[in-house]
Amino acid sequence: MGALDEGHFDVELENGMKLGCLELGFEGEPETVAIEDAVKVLLQGLGEDVNREGLKKTPLRVAKALREGTRGYKQKVKDIVQGALFPEVGLDNEVGQAGGAGGLVVVRDLDHFSYCESCLLPFQVKCHVGYVPSGQRVVGLSKLSRVADIFAKRLQEPQRLAHEVCLALHSGIKPAGVAVVLQCSHIHFPNLETVFLDSNHQGWVKILVSAGSGVFENENSDVWGDFLGLLKFRGINVEKIQTRDPVTKSWCPSCSSSGATISSELAPVNPGMVSAVASILRSLGEDPSRKELVETPSHFVKWLMNFQNTNLEMNLNGFVFGKTDPRKAKGEASCNKEHFHSELNLSFWSQCEHHLLPFHGVVHIGYFCPEGLNTIGKSLLQSIVHFYGSKLQVQERLTRQIAETVSSILGGDVMVVVEASHTCMISRGIEKFGSSTATIAVLGQFSTDPAARAVFLQSIPNITTSGG
Repeated sequence: MGALDEGHFDVELENGMKLGCLELGFEGEPETVAIEDAVKVLLQGLGEDVNREGLKKTPLRVAKALREGTRGYKQKVKDIVQGALFPEVGLDNEVGQAGGAGGLVVVRDLDHFSYCESCLLPFQVKCHVGYVPSGQRVVGLSKLSRVADIFAKRLQEPQRLAHEVCLALHSGIKPAGVAVVLQCSHIHFPNLETVFLDSNHQGWVKILVSAGSGVFENENSDVWGDFLGLLKFRGINVEKIQTRDPVTKSWCPSCSSSGATISSELAPVNPGMVSAVASILRSLGEDPSRKELVETPSHFVKWLMNFQNTNLEMNLNGFVFGKTDPRKAKGEASCNKEHFHSELNLSFWSQCEHHLLPFHGVVHIGYFCPEGLNTIGKSLLQSIVHFYGSKLQVQERLTRQIAETVSSILGGDVMVVVEASHTCMISRGIEKFGSSTATIAVLGQFSTDPAARAVFLQSIPNITTSGG
């Protein structure tokens, strides 16, 4: 049967079988239903209509993503390692270590994601694992990644994750020692009231942590040096690895004064929304009263409230959208109809309405300025971008709305390109790290002039919006 056989494809969907790496399960289970109900409370707290098109299936999507992303609570290491140990002899009458008796084994660049226990947002993990076999046996290499995934698929913080992976592998395969280094990247949102004032904002908080057991317990040991030496080949700055002491200060931006803050113009945190998030934690098998989770519901709600459905007025530098003649707006010198202008790399942060997960990136705007009109200043365009980004969105709609608004000011000829990194691409079954999405809207002359489109596209710098 061909891979694209339509009948077989439909049967797979109907039976809830695996489709690629995405497991179509959890629907109708009590935990899933409880999370769905909690998500509806959150959406209503944002002023949204849970029955509107685009949001109808959001509670189920969020519930399935969270349950898939925390499935590690119900998995056991022994079920993975058992039967995956293979006999492998060491050196025969030679001095040294190799094979199943002392030869260092390192598996690098294992991509995982985990949910931050402080804010419930996903963070990226690049895992490097080394171990020294003993007893003339080795473990199947894929099992190292699968064991790491068990602990990544829980609410986590980096140092504890490293220790849990290390200890689980040491207990499961009984080696001479295990070494773990994690490169973790947490999306770092700006203060959304001043996003277009801080051009130097760093979009990611990054940390390197390590754990070691057995022969790797001593960070000054030769074998630990060998392990780090093999990581340097991958461009990893091992000097930045944190000490193995328990982290006393959370790395999560939500716990920092420089993290995203709820707008002063928006309503206080809704207690019902906080209770809903606590209910989600319980449905995932966690205890909301655990000290590391006590503030998590309020952290998540404060972030979510930045995308409240309100009637905030768009600030368009001298006039209010739809109310003032744009010819009277202050700007640069007037240009004639043939002149092309662009503003590139206007940053934005938004929240996907399908999964309640963030996406962020940059917007590029090109336009022809009609005769008699002033060019649009960068701050005005950034204000438009920020206005439409600060709500539950999808990238396609965001692109269209920006283009239509700019077009209404200038009278027509506009092209908009949005490049974004979506958290849902790493924290659901698809798990495509490093991917980015581009969307385009063309109005007026740009819709019929390939040469104009090409000129604009060639002006866009070669940058990346992804983290890690």
